[in-house]
Parts: sequence; structure tokens; C-alpha cells
Amino acid sequence: MKTRAFIAGCSGTELTPDEIAFFKEAAPWGFILFRRNIDTPGQVRALCASLREAVGREDAPILIDQEGGRVQRMGPPHWPKYPSGATYGAVHANDPLVQRELARLGARLIAHDLRAVGVTVDCLPVLDVPSPGAHDVIGDRAYGKTPDKVAVLGRAAAEGLLAGGVLPVVKHIPGHGRAGADSHLALPVVEASREELERHDFAPFRMLTDMPLAMTAHVVYTALDPERPATTSPIVVRDIIRGHIGYDGLLMTDDLSMKALSGSFREKTEAAFAAGCDIALHCNGQMDEMAAVAEAAPVLDGAALRRAEAALARIRHEPEPLDPVDARARLDAALAMTS
Repeated sequence: MKTRAFIAGCSGTELTPDEIAFFKEAAPWGFILFRRNIDTPGQVRALCASLREAVGREDAPILIDQEGGRVQRMGPPHWPKYPSGATYGAVHANDPLVQRELARLGARLIAHDLRAVGVTVDCLPVLDVPSPGAHDVIGDRAYGKTPDKVAVLGRAAAEGLLAGGVLPVVKHIPGHGRAGADSHLALPVVEASREELERHDFAPFRMLTDMPLAMTAHVVYTALDPERPATTSPIVVRDIIRGHIGYDGLLMTDDLSMKALSGSFREKTEAAFAAGCDIALHCNGQMDEMAAVAEAAPVLDGAALRRAEAALARIRHEPEPLDPVDARARLDAALAMTS
């Protein structure tokens, strides 16, 4: 069966018979887990196995948002808390090597947790650069307040994930840090000039174009396309993401169920693919919405298939050696000393 170019969520900690039947028929490229899907390590492993069994592909990617700080789907009591991105950026501000190594170590530990339960993709690093007066939806999720710091620590986190056999997703391309609204709830409109956007917002993404996966921003940039957010804008995808930034990895939408996007789910999905996105992401597990996305999503083919295959080929099947107890102790000690 041909794989379709979308990523789906599910409703709970086990698949329902309707979900199994739907996934077998719709054949999504991958899946994404949220807190509603998480209970114990054994349960998550079983759920990941069930998802892959439903589509008949052992390599079907399973994603999660495991950043640390406010955005951590797997947490206590079964998994440790992780610091926010800003925590790494605040460590020994005069010693960027320490910051970089700690960001890498934190992500390497996250990868260890994820691989142990069957999750192979983490929606990290956040490459958004916050601006004064912006909504705090990014806030302390960002590694710093300058493009260079965000890029350096974002790369360190991405390399930590890759070393642990988990693919990183850079987000939210071409930049959500200047947005004055939370795109989960409303459509942010950014009025900065193209020159300022290129200098400040787009810069970290230009420095990580080698990463296998990227997630779009549901943000309107009036200097680029005053009518459409990046996710559904051919101008932004073609001229900025693929052009100015030079990103040629697999480009997925942010969640199509977020309130920033208008129209039916079929219309939103079709608009994202018309703009040039490779994969549609739908997260909330609601069957009627997933069905509409699946119907509008094309078969994964052509350049999108090439990018998808190239991304999965980056997964290390033998992760870099790690003693998780020792590594966690070193991370905690370093953060405690420098907080």
C-alpha cells in the first residue's frame, strides 16, 4: 500500500478498533504522541508497536514534543524532568562551550528515554529567536535571545538527539519568535521588514539546513505574503524556506488543528501541499478531522518521498554509548552549580 503524506495522532493510551482500521486504510507516513497517549514505559512501547503494526511498517516514524521545561509529554514519575532551552542558554554566559555541551547532553538523555519506548523523532530544537513584546508561547523554550546563540545550542541539541538514534525537527521555520499571538489560539501577524526577518528570525534556520526535518510556522509575515501564513504560502515556502534559507529537508506543517489556520481540514491540507509542504501534521486524534486530512493528503512521492527516505536514513541504529545514570548526574550537577 502506498504511504500517504501525513502524520496522525491517536485518542488514548491504546488504539481503538476504529483507529486500527483507519490507519490500515489511510496509511499515514507517521504518528505523533501527546500526553493523553502516555502512561507507563511499557504502555508507550506497546502503543508504538501497535501503530507500526497498523500501517505494516516497522520504520514508521513516531514523533513527540519532548523539549523539556513547559513542553514535555513524557515526565515524572516514569521519566525525569528536563530543563527548558533557556536554562542551557543562561549557563555560564561567558563560556559557550559549557552551554553547548550541556544542551547536547540533555538532548542525548532525552533520546535515550525516547528510543527505549520506540519513539524515533523529537520535535526539537526550537530555533525561534524571541523579540521584545512577543507572545510568550516561545519564551523560555528558546535557547537565547540572539540568532547565534539559538543556532549554536540548537545544533548541539540536534546532534545530541542524532547521537542517540532520534531524528530532530527544527521548528518553527522560518521563525515564530516575533509572533504577538499564540498560533494554537489565533493567527499571528508579523510586520517586520524582510531585512530584519532575514537578519534576526531566519538566521538560525540558515545555519541548520542540514537537519533532516523541519516544521513550519503558522505565522503571517506581511513583508513576504500579507494574505497567508507560512504553512500555506507558496511565496514563503518557495522563496524563503527553500530559497533564502536553503532548506531541502522534509518539510512538515505545524498541527493543522491549531486555530491559526482557517477553512475546513480538507482546505487547510490542500493549501499546505499547494504551498510546497511535504507532510501534513494533524495531532488531536479526532477521527473526522483525520479522515479529512487523509483524503486531501497525496501519496508520498517524488521529491517529498526522497526527502522522507533521506530523513529516515539518518537514524542511527546503534546509538552513541551512554551511561544514563552518570550522564544525568553530570547534567544535574552542572545545572545546579550554575543556576
